[in-house]
Order: sequence, then C-alpha cells, then structure tokens
Amino acid sequence: MSPELLKVAERAKREPEGKFHSLAHLLTEDALARSFQRLRRDAAAGVDGVTKELYEQHLSENLRELLARLKAKKYRHQPIRRVHIPKEKGTTRPIGISTVEDKVVQGAVREVLEAIYEQDFLDCSHGFRPRRSAHDAIRALNRVAQAGETNWLLEADIKGFFDNIDRTKLMEMLQLRVCDGSLLGLVGKCLHVGVLDGEEYTAPEEGTAQGSVISPMLGNIYLHYVLDRWFESEVKPRLRSKATLVRYADDLVIGFAHREDAERVMRVLHQRMEKYGLQLHPDKTRLLAFGRPSNGTSARKGPASFDFLGFTHYWKRTRAGKWMVACKTRRARLCRAIKALYDWCRSHRHLEVKAQHAALVRRVEGHFNYFGVNGNTNALAQLVHWTRRAWQRWLNRRSQKAHMPWERFTDLLKKFPLPMARVKVQIW
Repeated sequence: MSPELLKVAERAKREPEGKFHSLAHLLTEDALARSFQRLRRDAAAGVDGVTKELYEQHLSENLRELLARLKAKKYRHQPIRRVHIPKEKGTTRPIGISTVEDKVVQGAVREVLEAIYEQDFLDCSHGFRPRRSAHDAIRALNRVAQAGETNWLLEADIKGFFDNIDRTKLMEMLQLRVCDGSLLGLVGKCLHVGVLDGEEYTAPEEGTAQGSVISPMLGNIYLHYVLDRWFESEVKPRLRSKATLVRYADDLVIGFAHREDAERVMRVLHQRMEKYGLQLHPDKTRLLAFGRPSNGTSARKGPASFDFLGFTHYWKRTRAGKWMVACKTRRARLCRAIKALYDWCRSHRHLEVKAQHAALVRRVEGHFNYFGVNGNTNALAQLVHWTRRAWQRWLNRRSQKAHMPWERFTDLLKKFPLPMARVKVQIW
C-alpha cells in the first residue's frame, strides 16, 4: 500500500463514520501501474482484442495517456465482452470481460475503495479480501460447529446476486463513506456499461458484471450493508442465544444454537433481501439440523450434510470414537473436475508425452491447492485415479500403430508420475 493509501486506511479505521471528500488524486500513474501488474498474464482480451502483452509494449505511454484522459474526465469505459462458462446440469455462468485499459482503471479504483472498506468489513466476510480465503471461511464454520453453536444451520443462496444489485442503492451506500464526485463518477462508468454478447448489444440497468475487477469489491460493500451489519447490529441482539454468519462473497451460511432463532431469521431474511432487490433461491435455501450427534449414536456419520464453497460438510467419527466436522469435495465439483481432465486428455492427445505430463501435473496440483484439505484424501485419490484412466485411454487411441496398453502405460508412469493425493491445507 502506498503512503497516501495508508493514510486513508488509518483515517478510515480511526473515523468509522467519517467521509472522504478527496480521493481521485490517488489515481496516479503509479497506481495505474500497480493495477496493471496485478492483471493475470493470460487474462482474456476485451472487445478491442488488446492483450496484456500487447498493452505492455508501450506501457508508460499508455498509462500516461490514460491518466490524462482520467484527469480531463474524457475516459469512457468500453463495452464488456460476455462469455458463458459451463456449469452443472447444462447451465452456464455469464462472465464479463473488460478491456485491459478498463481493468487497469477498475483495479486502481478498487485499491482506493479497499483502503477504506477493509477497515469497515466485519470478520464474517471472507471473500475477495486481502489475507483471507475460502479456507478461512471453512475454518470459522468448523470452529463454531465444534463449539456446539450450530445445532441448526441456515444454508442460503442469493439468486443471480451480481446481476441484481440495485445500482442506485449501491451508490447511496458508497456515499456514506465516499463523497468524491470524481471517484463516484468512475464507479458509475464501471457500472453503467454495455454488454456485447456475440453480436447482440445490451445495456443492463441493474447489477454489476460478474468477472470484472471491481465487481467483488462492490458486491462486498453491498452485502456489508444489506446483510453483515444488519445481522450483527439488529438481528443478533434479538436472538435467544449465539448465532454466527459466515459469508464468502454471495455464498453464506448462518449457524444457530436454537431452532426458534433459525426459523425467525429465515423468515426475515427473505424480506431483507427483497428490500434491496435480491432473492433467495427457493430450491437452494433451507434450514437443517446440524447439531453434534450424541456419543451414544451408533452411526458412523451424522444425520445431516450441506454444501458450502465446493465442499460437502458433515459429521463423522474419529478413530477415537468422537464426533467431528469433516468435509469432502462436493460430488458435482469432483465430477466436473474429472470430466475437464478427461476432455483435456482427449483434445491434447497428440502432444508429446512430456508436454501432456507437465500440463496434467499443473491441473492436478491446482485442484489439490484448493481441495487438498485434511480429511479429503479419498476424493483427491479418485481424481488421480480417473486422470490416469483418461490419460491411458487417449494415449492408447492417438495412433493406429503405436498402442498404449495398461502394462506399457504403467511403465510410462514410472518416468512421468502423476501427483499423489496429499493434504496441502489444514482446516482444523
């Protein structure tokens, strides 16, 4: 963080209700350069077709010219290119891809907003924040479950969250802390932007493009006021006993010690979301019993489970016979990962074996970096098993002359082994 941003952060922490009237001057050439360096090297190009590598060829000149347009208020956000990412059950997730220049501006604005709102955000929020991760959210959930504070659990899913953010209400929330018209104007330009989906151009009146650099920050600010502060200051004081909210972006669960509290919050949560233009998904929002089973229970697993952040969470017995919360890769996510590796082996079977091996190792290790938590080695082993099967299948079929029977493939694995299932992240 630059010295100027550090001063903003210190004041924001010192004055929780303070307002900032002068922030646009923080969008310097250095700030734009930092934003550019944070972009992924392989980031997809926007509607202008300019990649990060191409923009970098004249970086200093491009950033100086961009800064001049920002100061002269001549900057215009280009339309977002929309792509559709496959999801489960044949559905897709629309992702908006901005141009490199627009990503640079969004990143610089996000950096300024982060200096302020990181002092405001509550501990229940874990998504897209510095030094926080999905694993931290899971750890927080495990702690309260082991402490016996989640006898009842509200699993909630906000339907199309990013597409349904009320822009007017979002800008009103921002003005509680940010009074700099120039910076708010840039946020508005990032929000009120057209979308190019193939050859079809639209101009949505609600929401923020999912996939843009600034959207996670704006989403966190929106839910900070809609949910986090409301739950902490208005809901919890009215409950009979402890309740804990754990949120990662728009994925959230709330644990309760008593059923009456859980049912009451579930009723008012629907109303709260509707007030701000949001809806809870009727099929994915439910209340379930998740209390620790009694030690006299003979079953190996507890009575309930739920999905959160790609994992299925459940109670299981330890070797000592005690009950503990455990998690494993959600079945749909595991199947999707296996299918992706299978499709990769099929479409890249003509590459050299060494190149195939290196790419498969990267993909498997990438999966382990997230799902390699303690207690989940069985699911990791399944991924490795089916990756071996897929690799052998398509190596065997890539030539009519040189076959790859399993015996020969076993010898090849000695020279090009795939990673072994192993724990990489401790969640309890």
